[in-house]
Amino acid sequence: MSRVGRLRLVRATAVAVAGLSLLNAASPVSRRDTPLEAALRSHVVTLSSEEFGGREPGTDGETKTLRYLARQWFDIGLESGTNNPGSAWFAPVELVERVPAASRVAFRRGKQRLAVSQDGAFVVTSGLRSLVENAPVLFVGHGTGPVPPRAELAGRIALMLDSLPPGTPSAATEDRPGRLLDAGASAVIVVLDGDRRIDEVTARRRRAGYALAGGQLGGDIEAFVTPAFAGQMLAGGAARDVVALRHEAAAAGFVPRLLGVEGSLEATSTETRVRTHNLIGKIEGRNPAAGAVLVMAHWDHFGQCGTPPRLCPGAVDNASGVAVITEVARSLVRGQARGAKPMDRDVYFVATTGEELGLLGAMAFAENPPLPLDKVVAAFNVDSTGLVPAGRPVAIVGRGMTGLDAGIGRVVARMKRRLVNDDAANAFVRRQDSWALMQHDVPAVMVSSSYGDPERLDRFMKERYHTPADKADLIEVGGMADDVTLHTELVREFADAKRVVAPGSGGGATKGATP
Repeated sequence: MSRVGRLRLVRATAVAVAGLSLLNAASPVSRRDTPLEAALRSHVVTLSSEEFGGREPGTDGETKTLRYLARQWFDIGLESGTNNPGSAWFAPVELVERVPAASRVAFRRGKQRLAVSQDGAFVVTSGLRSLVENAPVLFVGHGTGPVPPRAELAGRIALMLDSLPPGTPSAATEDRPGRLLDAGASAVIVVLDGDRRIDEVTARRRRAGYALAGGQLGGDIEAFVTPAFAGQMLAGGAARDVVALRHEAAAAGFVPRLLGVEGSLEATSTETRVRTHNLIGKIEGRNPAAGAVLVMAHWDHFGQCGTPPRLCPGAVDNASGVAVITEVARSLVRGQARGAKPMDRDVYFVATTGEELGLLGAMAFAENPPLPLDKVVAAFNVDSTGLVPAGRPVAIVGRGMTGLDAGIGRVVARMKRRLVNDDAANAFVRRQDSWALMQHDVPAVMVSSSYGDPERLDRFMKERYHTPADKADLIEVGGMADDVTLHTELVREFADAKRVVAPGSGGGATKGATP
């Protein structure tokens, strides 16, 4: 069955708290595991097991995942954090899935129609159907230089080379077609003259794309063509092949120019609606008017991945994260039951959906939050922990981007841990849920020892990330336990209205000097 066929709607009533039963899974526990480490291992083994099917949104795997987490949170003593009696615990998130269906290309020079092979081109749109007819083609070189002005791009198709000139700065390589589309190009054609092949690009771009329902889904058109196809398109012009285009782009003083060709591009997609959910719990503080602290992690993964498709367990990414925030909640509730000082502020726990599809669950939370976002003093995301043993240095993903660093530093120092003193971990800031909150001016970061060890992190990204190899037996529960104790103290710090100023007085800035 196709991936679209496998997507099924999950009704909120299917995961109601009443009647939930804890799902049991075999959980190998090391004799050396502490009780906390054993609990973390059990969560990861359960959530990454075959029974949960890879936790794909909109499937039975989602239902089982949310049942498991809701039962845990309910038993711990959290209350619903949706602040909506009609949708307790589970905040619905509706997604739109779009899959490329058909594409067509045609070109002409003057009144002469050019003979081009459809096999050498692939056209894709972010909308249901997009069409550009008889638009002049503007050659923009490699697309790494200054973007042409809107008046030059409007109504035209930008043609760019996929290859990069030597010494191109990394900042100039980010989403080159997107820069041109944002600047006003009607469409972008990418000539695959570098390392990428048309079959690879087609296979990747034929995958489903997702957006929040009701949002702006767009209708941008991108086309990818082979060098041979580009030669057919260039026939009769001053530049007759890709080699000539490369020479032209490399010339000193290159400026974009019209190629004397007009193009027509059309692409269509099929659409499916997917109903999924965020899970939101809460510990009520003594003075909710003082604001709130968020702790979040995404519960979703891909279901299946790899070639041929196999179970994609997502043990590190991100069964580990929801395991950590679950045990942070337990630690905080247990501490208060044993006489710890009650927290001033509410603490929200959010397990988001659709992170792997583009941070969509976090976006939905930010667009329809259960509390005013300007009341959030601090938000801590936990994603892909469990890569390092206990006792490793702590890194901040989002360091220097919020007012949270001083308070984090104070907590880390108080725990006699070491804080990484560079911004290397910020390379991941756009790739995790706190980024979606930052776009809504919420002070949000990730704090983890896994991001303080670049070598182990890089090895995970190369060998196991988003593959069937991301299994529970490879996690490091020592580092996860460290993250639990660290986040427990971070929440206590930022939920203390005397130590952290109210949002209206600076939104996350802390009192006292930076340690």
